[in-house]
Formats: sequence, structure tokens, C-alpha cells
Amino acid sequence: QVQLVESGGGLVQPGGSLRLSCAASGFPFSTYAMSWYRQAPGKERELVADINSPGGSTNYADSVKGRFTISRSNLKNTMYLQMSALKPEDTAVYYCHAVSVLLGRDYWGQGTQVTVSS
Repeated sequence: QVQLVESGGGLVQPGGSLRLSCAASGFPFSTYAMSWYRQAPGKERELVADINSPGGSTNYADSVKGRFTISRSNLKNTMYLQMSALKPEDTAVYYCHAVSVLLGRDYWGQGTQVTVSS
């Protein structure tokens, strides 16, 4: 019954903003590190941003630094990605990922499409 469900994707113009959400259930969310990945057609899946389990430490791909912000609510079992100043090259399917290194477990969501186009 583990579930990671992404939402918030859609079509946006260059320079616009979107906020993605990842709702988690079926596992102890607050003990898992979380991350956002994305995959564009014909390209490898790449790490966009990650956040540790308490939420106090984050890191970002160079391509999104200063534009994207990852956050989480352990109370709501939800992770977020605030995306601003979007560019056409941000177009991809965005995936939610949860990992517990200690337990040797990880989970993926189904993804949500983000399209940046004029």
C-alpha cells in the first residue's frame, strides 16, 4: 500500500511558476529522505533536488539553483517543489522518490508532466 502521488504539473509559459506536490502514504514518511527527479524524452532521469528526513538540509542540481525550492511537511506526509522562472528545458516528467538507506528501501511515484512552452 505504499503510495507516492505527484500532482501540480501542467502547461506553463516560460518565466512562469508551478508548485508540485508529492503525497506519501503507507510508510514512515518522516524517516525517509525525499527527492525530485525529472526525465525528458530521450534523456536520462536526473536528480533535481533532495531533502533530508527532518527537512533541514537540501541540495539542488546546478540547472535549477536559485529557481526551485524543495520542502516537506512531515505532519502532512507531503513533499513540495516550488518552481519559478521556468524554462523550456525544464519540460519533463517529474518524479517523487523516497529512500531509507538504513532500511535499504526506496519508492517511486508515477510522475507528473510539466511542460514549459509559449
